[in-house]
Amino acid sequence: MSEHVEWSEAETPATPATPAVTPADAADAARLVAFGLQPKLQPARDQEYTELLRRYRDDPAFARLADAVAAGLGLVVLEVSPRAGMAVTAAEDSVFAVRMGDYARRTAADSADRFLHGLAHLAVAALAFPRPEDLADDSYIGRVTVNGVDAFVRQACRRLEERAEEQGENTDPATDAPGLEAAWRIWARRSAAGATKDARRLAGSTTGIVGKAAVFLTDSGFLQRTGDDHGGTYRTTARYQLQVRDMAGSAAMAELLELGVVPVTDGTAGLLPAEDTDDLDLVADAGLPFHAPSHP
Repeated sequence: MSEHVEWSEAETPATPATPAVTPADAADAARLVAFGLQPKLQPARDQEYTELLRRYRDDPAFARLADAVAAGLGLVVLEVSPRAGMAVTAAEDSVFAVRMGDYARRTAADSADRFLHGLAHLAVAALAFPRPEDLADDSYIGRVTVNGVDAFVRQACRRLEERAEEQGENTDPATDAPGLEAAWRIWARRSAAGATKDARRLAGSTTGIVGKAAVFLTDSGFLQRTGDDHGGTYRTTARYQLQVRDMAGSAAMAELLELGVVPVTDGTAGLLPAEDTDDLDLVADAGLPFHAPSHP
């Protein structure tokens, strides 16, 4: 009998113990998220960042822990990879979320310019990644210039004016009305550049507004400045591609792209006839990478 008992005990499989999460693990996970919140930091230039990315890839338990830390901070993990690092974006209710209203108040005294700032960000995204295949291709690098983005929007404005005239619509809508049909006249009436007494670009000009958007996106790790030609030249980063990919289904971007303003790779824009499409609404706070305020 004793032999039987000993045999049974020997054959009973041991239940594997689940490794307990240690404070050190939690600290490492939080450290990885902290790296992700430094958008200009490139993993290849920081050994600790590289090691934590490797651990995220190889250790599913650690990956879940890091994802949980990010979620607790109101962050959405877009990708974790050597090319993008820990790329995160803020959920709408996150303390890290940036709203166009707040951004516009920091960059302009006139609250009526909020729409123009949103349109500038939207145009940069559309010009940088004009085709679905550009967003799908991880190796694709978009290139934009400040003057090219302004030209892009102005060509869209002309297309909208032509469409309004063809359809016999009101061509002078209220400036605070939603939709691109209202935006074209606001943007078209604004000076493209202007200058201060010391020849600096006016902040309220359309190229000044685009320039502010480009600086913000550069500071956020979405663009990299590559030169001073054409008002400033920029290239996209992996983080920006992920950000735009995440929000590419917005009606605002779809409406802008459907106008038929087709950019080319040097950051300028060319206009082609557009097929008739249904109108889409564009709210005044639309823009990337911003959140519109919640409405009941």
